Amino acid sequence: MKPLILIVLCAIVVALFWALTGLMRPQRQPERMVRSLTVRIGLSLALFALLWLGVWAGWWHPHAA
Repeated sequence: MKPLILIVLCAIVVALFWALTGLMRPQRQPERMVRSLTVRIGLSLALFALLWLGVWAGWWHPHAA
């Protein structure tokens, strides 16, 4: 599961930089920026759900406070 989490985190960072390139270009491509930010939000939600699934299934144990 840890490699899957790392892959999703890397994909989130790539989507964020893809949106940045859409913002920084002189001709500005708002469709590309919105699409990549939507992908980033979807990946972030999927990562959150994956982490909760791991806690629920017993793969990970949260630290006691």
